[in-house]
Amino acid sequence: MLKIENLTAKVADKDILKGIDLEVPKGEIHVIMGPNGVGKSTLGHVLMGHKGYERTGGRISLDAEDITDLGTSERAMKGLFLAFQYPVSVPGLKVSEFLRNLYSLRHGVQVSVSEFRKIVRERLEMLDIERSALQRYLNDGFSGGEMKRLEMLQLSLVQPKVAILDEIDSGVDVDAQKTVADAIARIRDTQGVSFVIITHYQRLLNFLKPDKVHVVLDGKVVRSGNMDLVTSLEKEGYDWVRKQGVQP
Repeated sequence: MLKIENLTAKVADKDILKGIDLEVPKGEIHVIMGPNGVGKSTLGHVLMGHKGYERTGGRISLDAEDITDLGTSERAMKGLFLAFQYPVSVPGLKVSEFLRNLYSLRHGVQVSVSEFRKIVRERLEMLDIERSALQRYLNDGFSGGEMKRLEMLQLSLVQPKVAILDEIDSGVDVDAQKTVADAIARIRDTQGVSFVIITHYQRLLNFLKPDKVHVVLDGKVVRSGNMDLVTSLEKEGYDWVRKQGVQP
C-alpha cells in the first residue's frame, strides 16, 4: 500500500501541496483529476523525491515503511515508478541498452542480450511495439504514442509496487490510449502493481475502469468517488465541486 499523510510541498517558495491524504491499496487503480495548476503533477514529483520540489511536511510510506526521507533512486529500488508526461530524449543511447540496464539494476541480475530478448518479446507484442524500436535511440524522434508505450514497457520490466503515471494519455490517439489502458490492466492483474494515474480526460478512464477517482483542488484532495464522479465532472465542471466543498 502507498499511504500519503498530510503531505505539503512548495516550488520556488510557492505552496503547491497543502495537505494531501491518500491511500492506494495493492493492485488498485486510483486516478487523480483536477484543473491545471492545482498540484497533480507536483504530487507525482514529490512522491519520487524530485530535488526541484521541497517537501515541507507530511509522511509517505510504502508497505508500512516510511520512505519520506529517501532519495529518488532509493524510492525507485523500494518499488516506486514515475512515468513522465514529457519523457526525455537521449540521442546515442539505444532503447535496448537502456532497458536491459534498467532491468538488471532493478532486479539485481545481469542478463545477456539473448536472455533479454526473450524477456522483452511478449511485452513488445502486448504494447504493439515493433522489435526494430529497440535499435532506435531513446525517445529520439518518437511520436507521442510511441513514447507512452515505451514508458509502459519500462514499467512492465521494472515491476514496481506502485506506478505513478503523469498524463500517460496526453498527446496520443484513441488506439494508443486503448493499448496503454489494456497494458495497465494486464500489469495490475499479473504483477499486482498499484497505479496512481494523473489525467484530465475521461476517455482513458472508460477503458480502465479505475477503483477510485480523486479530485484535487488548491493542493488538497477534496472529493473521492467512482466513475460516477467523473461523469458528473464532465457535465458540471470543477466549479460544481468547489461549490459543494470538501467531501472526501
